Amino acid sequence: MPNIERLKKYKKIHMVGIGGVSMSGIAEILINFGFIVTGSNNIETEVTKRLSQSGIKVFIGHDSHNITDQDVVVYSAAISQDNVELITAKSKNIPIIERADFLGEITRCFKDTITISGTHGKSTTTSMVALCFLEALKDPSIQVGADLRQINGNYKVGNSEYFIIEACEYVESFLKFSPKSAIILNIDNDHLDYFKTFENIKNAFVKYVKLVPDDGLLVLNADDKNCAELSAYTNAKVLFYGINNKELADFTAENIVFDENGFPEFDVYQKDSFYGKIRLNIPGIHNVSNSLAVIALCDYYGITYETIKTALLGFSGAERRFEFKGKINGASIYDDYGHHPTEITATANALKNKKYNKSWVVFQPHTYSRTKLLLDDLAKCLMNFDNIIVLDIYAAREKNTYNISSKDLADRIISLGKNAMYLPDFNTCVKYLKENVKPNDIIVTQGAGTITEIGAMLLN
Repeated sequence: MPNIERLKKYKKIHMVGIGGVSMSGIAEILINFGFIVTGSNNIETEVTKRLSQSGIKVFIGHDSHNITDQDVVVYSAAISQDNVELITAKSKNIPIIERADFLGEITRCFKDTITISGTHGKSTTTSMVALCFLEALKDPSIQVGADLRQINGNYKVGNSEYFIIEACEYVESFLKFSPKSAIILNIDNDHLDYFKTFENIKNAFVKYVKLVPDDGLLVLNADDKNCAELSAYTNAKVLFYGINNKELADFTAENIVFDENGFPEFDVYQKDSFYGKIRLNIPGIHNVSNSLAVIALCDYYGITYETIKTALLGFSGAERRFEFKGKINGASIYDDYGHHPTEITATANALKNKKYNKSWVVFQPHTYSRTKLLLDDLAKCLMNFDNIIVLDIYAAREKNTYNISSKDLADRIISLGKNAMYLPDFNTCVKYLKENVKPNDIIVTQGAGTITEIGAMLLN
């Protein structure tokens, strides 16, 4: 069992923004540890309903009356400091703690916290590691950034010393954690609204690597130069994986073939010796790479090849990771969270291994700063699709001080020689798709915001 002594000073815990993907998981972990948990969320969601059923008092809307005699108030990064509940807590001298700091405290309750980080592929890889540990009957606690069918949500509370957790680099929140083992998948130019420069991103990962203890494990992508260089900053055991850099990689893939769904099968080699054949139920060469990271880590933890093989075959993807939603007019609809050019390119490349008529991408750019900064890269990666529709930018945490719009993105694609349509509202987009897609076409709704609603609207 995890040692929760360090949290015992807090008997009653209030969580502002409890409906968030990470906050809800923390809330469930705390309830299972025996704490009294309350929380507030600006709207009611399926997540808040589920938390209420778990015995958590969830207030819809933020109100000073929600803060009574709690021992601590935990808040998510989306909550601003002028939130009425934070102000009330301060006036009552109740300590307030940011989500990542509090989650860091939880990671220190476990003897063996396993963190999965990198700019792309975290949720998928965390899910695969989790399923391997579950298949090996290691009973881990799990927190992942997307819903996973096998655990009916995005978290699981186990009774072992293993805590498998997705670790995000945004605002350097992963530096609050205490990993025993860490996978780093890649380092790319994202979240520049916070980091400003790529050097700052690399430096954050250097600091992160130094958190792994000397008797811990670091798993690094040999195909990503910035990632591979991190081995210089640790005394922990380092394992490399990769498809291209076979000299450096401890685990690599050969003889990769794809079926008509675009699902890969390949031979895994551990250095020069044959490890075993692996089949995945998710598409794309990037997932071959992600699975090698999983194999390297799980092999180190003594999980057998047969167990890993079974677990990976049973994984059909995390929610919103190239997720099949249904069919319209004989065309297949997929929903994908990817909103960075590298992720969109990976989706487009995964499509190339499938059999279909024409591809349609419906893209909702995520944040003004990212759209402005990566405009050319976004235009180029979207050109991999046959038909391109661009929706309005999803603002998330930002105001439009960047003088940028989705029309600018559509115009940039057109200037590069490919047609693109700017359709600002969802209903117009859905009507257009219903009238124009043909049998055996593939529609991909692409983005991290509200675009996920398009699939449901098409199917209705």
